[in-house]
Amino acid sequence: MKFTDGYWMVREGMHPAHPAQAYDVWAQDDAMTVYAPTSAIRTRGDTLNRPVVTLTYSSPMPDVIRVRVENHTGGLDRGPHFALEGPARVPVDIEVDDTVGVLTSGGLSVHVQRGDRWNVEFRAGGRVLTSSPHKATGVVTTDQGETHVHEQLTLGVGEHVYGLGERFGPFVKNGQSVDIWNADGGTSSEQAYKNVPFYLTDQGYGVFVNQPELVSFEIASENTSRTQFSVRGQSLEYLVIHGPSPKEILRRYTALTGRPARVPTWSYGLWMSTSFTTDYDEATVTRFVEGMAERDLPLSVVHFDCFWMRELNWCDFEWDPRTFPDPEGMLTRLKDRGLRICVWINPYIAQRSPLFAEAASRGYLVRRTDGSVWQWDKWQAGMGLVDFTNPEATAWFTGHLDRLIGMGVDAFKTDFGERIPTDGIVWHDGSDPERMHNYYAQLYNRSVFDLLVRRRGEGEAVLFARSATAGGQQLPVHWGGDCWSTYEAMAESLRGGLSLSLSGFGYWSHDIGGFEGTPDPTVFKRWLAFGLLSSHSRLHGSGSYRVPWAFDEEAVEVTRRFTRLKMSLMPYLARVAEEAHTDGTPMMRPMVLEFPEDRGAATVDTQYMLGDALLVAPVFDAEGVVDVYVPAGTWTDLLSGAQVTGPRWDRQRHDVQSLPLLVRPGTVVPLGARSDRPDYDYAQGVVLHVVEPQDGARTEVLVPRGGDESTRPPARFVVERAGTEVRVSASHTPPDWSVQVAVAGRVHGPVRVVAGQDEVRLAIG
Repeated sequence: MKFTDGYWMVREGMHPAHPAQAYDVWAQDDAMTVYAPTSAIRTRGDTLNRPVVTLTYSSPMPDVIRVRVENHTGGLDRGPHFALEGPARVPVDIEVDDTVGVLTSGGLSVHVQRGDRWNVEFRAGGRVLTSSPHKATGVVTTDQGETHVHEQLTLGVGEHVYGLGERFGPFVKNGQSVDIWNADGGTSSEQAYKNVPFYLTDQGYGVFVNQPELVSFEIASENTSRTQFSVRGQSLEYLVIHGPSPKEILRRYTALTGRPARVPTWSYGLWMSTSFTTDYDEATVTRFVEGMAERDLPLSVVHFDCFWMRELNWCDFEWDPRTFPDPEGMLTRLKDRGLRICVWINPYIAQRSPLFAEAASRGYLVRRTDGSVWQWDKWQAGMGLVDFTNPEATAWFTGHLDRLIGMGVDAFKTDFGERIPTDGIVWHDGSDPERMHNYYAQLYNRSVFDLLVRRRGEGEAVLFARSATAGGQQLPVHWGGDCWSTYEAMAESLRGGLSLSLSGFGYWSHDIGGFEGTPDPTVFKRWLAFGLLSSHSRLHGSGSYRVPWAFDEEAVEVTRRFTRLKMSLMPYLARVAEEAHTDGTPMMRPMVLEFPEDRGAATVDTQYMLGDALLVAPVFDAEGVVDVYVPAGTWTDLLSGAQVTGPRWDRQRHDVQSLPLLVRPGTVVPLGARSDRPDYDYAQGVVLHVVEPQDGARTEVLVPRGGDESTRPPARFVVERAGTEVRVSASHTPPDWSVQVAVAGRVHGPVRVVAGQDEVRLAIG
């Protein structure tokens, strides 16, 4: 929200008040409180008839400083609140004298200047990361009687802002106005399904606004050298998170808001959907499954979209008997083929659903202030909304899902959750409707994910979710929503995924080929390569099937090539996924995350790193032309063996069977012995693909076991180069593995290791 009219003026109807000085600075054991009158106090009379802003500085963990800005403190706090991990406060160092108050947490400190002019600085590593100068903090009252609190933090020259959830516009957020407000708006506008009030910059810090309601951001827009964020109400809380690297910022942010859970290894395989409005029954599904097998296309999951239930009944959680007369038998038959099952759900109960009257009578649906059930006709006629603040409603809702799990369902696509009303409604637990609008997605996805954990166990629960807010990364996986079937939509989907990855989310997917419309066969084939080099891969659409032979035979070949490539990369992807769980580092990484010191990487949003070693550049051009930014060093294409040396932009041309897939110099990519499934013993028969090792360098490679051997310690390899020889030592390894080394465009090996051998030497001269 903008409060000013240019640099000098205030917008009509706005009445701002800003801290003028740090009049009193009080130090407690774990916090520093500043009382800041909104005009300078020089006489006793100046203490009358004016607001005083109270600012409290504390720390929930080292290298993180919490700032709470308050006007009036007597209001009701009805929640909800983001659930932050760890203690509310940790010990800090506080020093206060006549000139400054300083609170230090780890390597981060906040300096509140005393005297006649307001200024606050956040410092680390001997420099100012950002600051809140004169008129940056404000309490604004309006002619309509509303109060807003805002903060502005300075931006340096060339500083870039990233994150704020899954946003489909420009990857760098400078110059944008962003409202943190979940909406079902597709992927081609400023609206987003997954809004997260967290951003990070390439200057060593991030900012998390700890407010679940609407937060309005002005990123170098209202004031071109500041980022502003504001909320309606009497208080505002935000946390400044020190890095200095982007990975360290994400590690600390996800330590506070929760790390992504592990997901089952089978979920990394290819998901095939019935699509949305297509006609399908068991015979259709069986035909598709058999078609995949006949064409030697590995398939892991079958997804049933909305019409597995009867039309106008969504949701009643009953299979439509006209098309699925024997659902339990059908699921058994599919699972006998080694497949997993996912079904579509949402948190809306249509009026025609047999469950509507039951839920309404028991108080399980959100109500209006007059006691009636809130209803509307968008999506499903007369639908109501499940009230997940009511524990009984949650148990009732998940009880129906539990019955489906008993039939053989393995996962749920938790669709929607954004169309949450705020006017004239009452939640069971008395939550504030504005704060519940975004937070609803967390309650909805949490209830379903926790059920799967209870029934399947840790590491076996997985969703395919659309809506989210801060903390939603704990409940994977999320997909990008309803995009069109064009190159432009493919690129905007990638921008959304990159922004989400810098908002703490470790996994991300999208509809291969796009959702709306039917893609041109070439678009579909280009999207296949992108989709199968994403963390999770799903064939899905709206009004047309997405089986590859519906396009042409070449699409079948492309599907086979990239599905099998992904399966062979599972020894590498499993290690990358573990980093998402343990450190909060996403599997799909913007270039800036891996190369924060490379100014050329700062704005790149048409490619990404898949883990730390693989650079993926999707092709967004019908002729196969792609510009790829190559960081420093000599990179080797995993598919062709061609080499390119950076840093520079390199224009390439690829047919549909290829795309730039570059291996980072000095890294090791373990390639699995199987390409038909994602869940196998990754170390058994693994090939260590060593690329451009530096002389004297030592690299450790961990390969998780996977499959039936998943409880065993990962295989550990140490790769060292000395002159013209590469030496690999190993521990916890299976009886067979091998090594190949790519140097100067020439591949040496592979050298196969015999049973029991724990060291191999490979000449590369």
